[in-house]
Amino acid sequence: METTGKPFYTIDRERWKQLSIFDQMGNIGSEASRTLKLKRNGEDFQAALIRALDLFDATVELLVRNKSHRTKEVLRARDQFLQALFISDDPTIETYFMQFAIAARLNR
Repeated sequence: METTGKPFYTIDRERWKQLSIFDQMGNIGSEASRTLKLKRNGEDFQAALIRALDLFDATVELLVRNKSHRTKEVLRARDQFLQALFISDDPTIETYFMQFAIAARLNR
């Protein structure tokens, strides 16, 4: 599958599952912020959106498989990201994700 002439992006799920939830959410946040920034600048954000959604999906798959209580939170964060992207342009979702990036950095 291709988007705008570039190969379709997919995450290495084996490598992804080795990351902590803080690292996963921090990475999701980076891609979500990139997507929002591109949209705000009037640029094509489709590729960044696909990457962000793939990261969300990879995390949710792991959480569901492990019957984690965090599943609802990640799905809610995905919903809030999409609302910020397509409805409200609410910057608080970026602040939410930044907390995970900080936690990941502190846990190293």
